[in-house]
Amino acid sequence: MRAGRDWPLSALLVTSCALLVTSQPAGGDYLVGVGIGDMTGPAAEIGMMGYANLKQKTAGIHLRQFSRAYVIDDGDSRMAFVSADVGMIPHGIRKQVLANLQKLYGETYTKHNLLLSGTHTHSAPGGFMMDLLYDISILGFLQETFDAYVDGITMSVRRAHENTRRGRIFINMGEVEGANINRSPTAYENNPETERRKYASNVDKTLVQLRFDSLEGQPLGALHWFAVHPTSMNNTNVFISSDNVGLASLLFEQRVEPGSLPGKGSFVAGFASSNLGDVSPNTRGPRCEKSGLECDVSSSTCSRNEHCFSSGPGEDMVSSTRIIAEKLLDKALELFNDRKGSHEIKGPVRVVHQYVDMPQAVASVYDPQTRTFKKVNGCLPAMGYSFAAGTTDGPGAFTFKQGTKTTNPFWNVVRNFLAAPRLEDEECQGSKPILLETGRLKFPYSWQPSIVSTQLAVLGDVAIACVPGEFTTMAGRRLRDAVSEAFTQNGRGKLHHVVVAGLCNTYSSYITTKEEYDVQRYEGASTIFGPHTLQIYLEQYARLAEAINTGSPVEPGPDPPVFSKRLLSFITPVIFDNPKFRYDYGDVLLHPPRQATPGDKVTARFVSGHPRNNPRHGDTFLTIEKWTSNGSWAVVATDANWETRFEWVRTHKTLGTSEALITWKIPPDVVPGDYRIGHFGDYKYIFGGVYPYSGFTGTFKASSGPAGTSGSGFNSQ
Repeated sequence: MRAGRDWPLSALLVTSCALLVTSQPAGGDYLVGVGIGDMTGPAAEIGMMGYANLKQKTAGIHLRQFSRAYVIDDGDSRMAFVSADVGMIPHGIRKQVLANLQKLYGETYTKHNLLLSGTHTHSAPGGFMMDLLYDISILGFLQETFDAYVDGITMSVRRAHENTRRGRIFINMGEVEGANINRSPTAYENNPETERRKYASNVDKTLVQLRFDSLEGQPLGALHWFAVHPTSMNNTNVFISSDNVGLASLLFEQRVEPGSLPGKGSFVAGFASSNLGDVSPNTRGPRCEKSGLECDVSSSTCSRNEHCFSSGPGEDMVSSTRIIAEKLLDKALELFNDRKGSHEIKGPVRVVHQYVDMPQAVASVYDPQTRTFKKVNGCLPAMGYSFAAGTTDGPGAFTFKQGTKTTNPFWNVVRNFLAAPRLEDEECQGSKPILLETGRLKFPYSWQPSIVSTQLAVLGDVAIACVPGEFTTMAGRRLRDAVSEAFTQNGRGKLHHVVVAGLCNTYSSYITTKEEYDVQRYEGASTIFGPHTLQIYLEQYARLAEAINTGSPVEPGPDPPVFSKRLLSFITPVIFDNPKFRYDYGDVLLHPPRQATPGDKVTARFVSGHPRNNPRHGDTFLTIEKWTSNGSWAVVATDANWETRFEWVRTHKTLGTSEALITWKIPPDVVPGDYRIGHFGDYKYIFGGVYPYSGFTGTFKASSGPAGTSGSGFNSQ
């Protein structure tokens, strides 16, 4: 392993956070590196993070989670951007990743130049947040999930660091049609008409692409930002999945390196989150679950006892995931091959970072009655009633409705039992009726963060605003304008583009405009720091832009607290495993049929151990193997491939027995020949120790031709 660079003493003393340079790389020549790391969390019996559905627990894998890292160095300054297949990046994860990297590379990577962004998939294990509200539906904190994510992110940065080479970076942009809709259009419509007229749609349809090439012109990687929730897989899904954006990444990587297995190629293609707060991939829009009637547009409710939810363009959630992913892929490939339309990035790498205590933060807003500007503060974190209603992507429980602006006596009693809001809290939150005064809930530790990370990176004439939550469409547009204007006012010229990178470094729920906040749909009710949250951020990121332009130091701000010694968990560990009576681990209980054709779902069942015994990072719970002409088996697919699925089934809780059900949907381009299915795992011995095992089915033939019907599989694939 190559040692980290030796920084001059003067650089080590710059604790303010600006990695500023005065020189520009000649001809856009940067040191660039890309890397990927497997960060798949525990694949069985762990609650998923996103929909807050207690029943949604992992039961296998459809797509593995990956972390994709991009290192950029201009010779004087360095930044690392990571897009991770996870719901969001909390402070605790980032802090531990930094600790790991600093053991390896010293001060090469610090809180100032490491940008960690979550894709926001809702189909990944939870329990890693260290803020109680976000871990409640998972039944608390789970070290296994936390470690899996930290290890995968660290590995991706390590690989990017070790693979750096001289290269060039290009930016291109294009519109993607039919991939997203606004799930809170009534809130969006409350924004000023003059502002709305500036835009053709109530969602951002622009896909932004950074292309990384070696100096010789070899493609190294691509990084994209697009505003859409990875919620094509709904709250009934129990298989780990990186969802639509994760699949787009896999398809892109496989298109550039045909035949490569997921996570094993050298080309890295990330699809990162942007201002997706009010943006859904479920393009058919909201309908009543049973009747199929339109939902009430304001409250997203139905007249009968049925949920209002949105569905995607496909026949089910799996096909919808594929359709949205392919729309992103098609545009990404078009941009990737459009050399004439690309703009080469040239200029220094500059990054600033500051922690902000949001309840103490101050901003200026215009008062139309007095025609003057007045000072406003952020609020203690609080969630509104409409938060409990959920969204049309995943409705909530009970009878809560979106758009609620009044309180309920019964729920107020429940709320006050936990922590009653004070008069100043209610006044600060404005039109939000408070359901949970999380800012005053300190037992057993903080329920939501008050201190957030704010970070701005500038790469030549492209800015990346790394934001600590989910900005809505219009909130993101205002942020881009604010950053762009700040650069123009400081005489540094116009930026080519400003990217909003979502769910970065800290998670603090949503950020809406003041006008959207007043409508109090889900996003407004989840804007935890009150109606002026966005204005605080607009002024904060403008200050960061000014610091970059002028080279002014920025105070680091207060470090967020870490509650690692006070965390609660009600998640039971794996006690032991047992094989089925008269069988051993890896034994085959169901063999595939002898013949199969494209479109068939070939299934095998094995005696298994618990997947939590080993997440098998960089490895797999299954293989699809083909017999080759040189007399050996070659792996053609793993549990990270789209066409496979690994399902784990507990057969007896007391005895500790379980089975693995593996399905391979044979692709249309299958190479005819002899195949077998392998299963790999680890079992926990009752008297201690975890031990590996494996097993293989008999051989079956896969032939080319029309889709057949033999073999068993899952209805949703």
